[in-house]
Amino acid sequence: MDWKGMGRKLLFPPPWLILLLAIFSTGTLIAVFVTGGENSYPAYFVYALSFYTLSVLTAWIVKTAPQWRRTVKGKITGHPYASRYMTDASFKTKVSLGLSLTASLVYAGINVVWLILNHSAWFGILATYYNTLAIMRFLLLRHVHKAGIGTDPIGEGKRSGLCAVILLTLNLTLSGAILMILYQDRGYEYHGILIYAMAAYTFYITTHAIVNLIKARKYESPVITTARGINLSAALVSMLALETAMLSEFGKDVSAETRWIFLAATGAAVEIAVLLLSLFLLWKAKKQIRSLKSRS
Repeated sequence: MDWKGMGRKLLFPPPWLILLLAIFSTGTLIAVFVTGGENSYPAYFVYALSFYTLSVLTAWIVKTAPQWRRTVKGKITGHPYASRYMTDASFKTKVSLGLSLTASLVYAGINVVWLILNHSAWFGILATYYNTLAIMRFLLLRHVHKAGIGTDPIGEGKRSGLCAVILLTLNLTLSGAILMILYQDRGYEYHGILIYAMAAYTFYITTHAIVNLIKARKYESPVITTARGINLSAALVSMLALETAMLSEFGKDVSAETRWIFLAATGAAVEIAVLLLSLFLLWKAKKQIRSLKSRS
């Protein structure tokens, strides 16, 4: 029996079958959550089928992604702005910082509104967190808008060092949020299929942030490295938020003690990671400034 061939067919079914599986899995998942049958026997079958569907869909995307990339890249390089985004590091950083700054301001504004309506310290902490992200991104965007990338390396180092110091202080806000999660049962809630979408999005932005931070080495620009480091720190905090949502949705049978241990361990890991990232960015900025000053 050709086990290898059978395994390949199971992992790479025809695209039309993947589409049908995706539609059926989505529909049945919605039905399970709407009817409140999360712990029924049919629900376990739906979960297994959904996991299989997600696996084959991911395998198909990985297999076809290079071809898509070549096709899309060939089409967008003909557009002046798209071509500039792909080849001009300064323009790409400016666009990325502009979009992330806008998102930070929107999240900060939403939490300020909730703070006023609910008089809750939780929303105050979140508003402070997103405002701090916005400040750092604004400082970097302002520098890139004025001087670009690579034209003022000492200025880049100083601005990046300032943002690294601000990122260090962000740990105070994170500590407050983590303490409220642990002792006041605060956190996020995503119901139904939304939690799967948020999980996929969170893992995507975290992976993307790690890859981009590694790729930042080729630019030798503290501003680019710091901007991508900030994105990674925000992604790590999103992972903590996702864990609170997952425990809220699926951890009803988990004891309070076990839940506390999970959240405390993840919270500590995120704080340590952000602290180390801040120190690394500060060290890198100061190292570049010292190197440039010693040459002059």
